Amino acid sequence: MQGRIFNTTLKSATFGLLQFSQQQRWLHSRNKKAMELIAKGWSALKEVDRVIDYCELNDRRLIPLLKASKENFELALEADNSNTHARYWLSKLHLKYHVPGACKAVGAALLVEAANMGDPDAQYELGCRLRVENDYVQSDQQAFYYIEKAVDQLHPGALYLLGAVYLTGDCVKKDTASALWCFHRASEKGHSGAAIAYGSLLLRGTQVPESLTKFNAKRGSPAKRAKVNEGSVLKDSVEMAKEQFEVAARAGSDLGLKWLQRLEEEEKYLLAQNSSTETPS
Repeated sequence: MQGRIFNTTLKSATFGLLQFSQQQRWLHSRNKKAMELIAKGWSALKEVDRVIDYCELNDRRLIPLLKASKENFELALEADNSNTHARYWLSKLHLKYHVPGACKAVGAALLVEAANMGDPDAQYELGCRLRVENDYVQSDQQAFYYIEKAVDQLHPGALYLLGAVYLTGDCVKKDTASALWCFHRASEKGHSGAAIAYGSLLLRGTQVPESLTKFNAKRGSPAKRAKVNEGSVLKDSVEMAKEQFEVAARAGSDLGLKWLQRLEEEEKYLLAQNSSTETPS
């Protein structure tokens, strides 16, 4: 009797595991198909972005690309209705581009859905739109809510925006240390604006908070951590600022290049000054 119960239980468990495995494979296949469609739609949209500055927004030559992009994003949602990327990119098509059948209301609804489902790009864009486009609605708190959600996922644009908010004291108490932290993390992800803001603050003599110094030390090599523990200063503010401007320059920022040129000129000037004072009369 006990053996029969054991066999029945074993069969039930095996059947359950088999069902779970099949469901996982089905979900993976569905997600893979959706991502392939998103890649096709994104590729068509990138081609639109490449040429859109050189033609009219409703140029007929763009219509096939916009249609292809919209169709692929819609098919991606059909393949996987839980895919937040498809929702976000489809919302951008409706809100930003002159695609046939575009509807601002549909775009807004898709953007809110994607943000509430946890997509960081959607959260950041929704937060920005709530701050800028709602003149008659007290939406600052809502905007800040979505921006903070994106910051929690280390979205570089959201980090930069939150850093600017802390730096200026707009809607929150002014907090330079928090601003530096935000700029630092955004700069790590290649955000040129954050890198320039961080570098500029360093040149102005703003002290890097201890929490950020310890955070960097923990992520560094054992030798670097030892130096920090000894209390030695690893880099002066000019060298740290230079690194930030290099980040901006690599991201294609002309302002980053200008800052680097300015620092190089300052270094040459100081070297020349030192040489002239050391030369015996």
